[in-house]
Amino acid sequence: MTLGVVVFPGSNCDRDVRWAAEGCLGIPTRFLWHEERDLSGLEAVVIPGGFSYGDYLRCGAIARFAPVLQEVVAFAERGGRVLGICNGFQVLTELGLLPGALTRNHNLHFLCEPTDLVVQPGRCSWLQGYGAGEVVTFPIAHGEGRYQAQAEQLRQLDDNGQVVLRYRRNPNGSVGDVAGLSNAAGNVLGLMPHPERACDAATGGIDGQRLLASLLG
Repeated sequence: MTLGVVVFPGSNCDRDVRWAAEGCLGIPTRFLWHEERDLSGLEAVVIPGGFSYGDYLRCGAIARFAPVLQEVVAFAERGGRVLGICNGFQVLTELGLLPGALTRNHNLHFLCEPTDLVVQPGRCSWLQGYGAGEVVTFPIAHGEGRYQAQAEQLRQLDDNGQVVLRYRRNPNGSVGDVAGLSNAAGNVLGLMPHPERACDAATGGIDGQRLLASLLG
């Protein structure tokens, strides 16, 4: 299988994803420049972290109009697996592939630290290698990671099993401690923490390996 990794002007975690996928797990990757439209031969797509288009207007607001993302939407609607990490999660909400929005952290500070997460895989295909209630550690690195949704919308997401990752100790003020969401079908996952930075015991632990390794199952 081959994993596509979207690259915008301002992306800075595209190489991290490639390193984790290829170097740790042997999964071939292909960079997808933001103007590209060809997703042929790909079985999954990652929208990585960074500052797409400099985060002008608001995070992900310009990226949503990129030609490659119009193809990613169609890919996801056909059941293709899509992963949005940090800025990628912000992009997925702007695209409407995931509900809600990401706003400034409650203390207005950029946060960069290891964070404990509680996993509830539900139907999310990316998380089937984890047990329900399992606690894992991924690093965070964001200034606008505070998840926002109306109370009724959050309740519906909970009832539908779409809140698949929660902060054990909420670092940014996200409602409901939300750290990651899937779509109803389970093929699209957005999360603020960085699993690709938790794939090597020497640098950040290996709790993120099983997320990417789900592509091999």
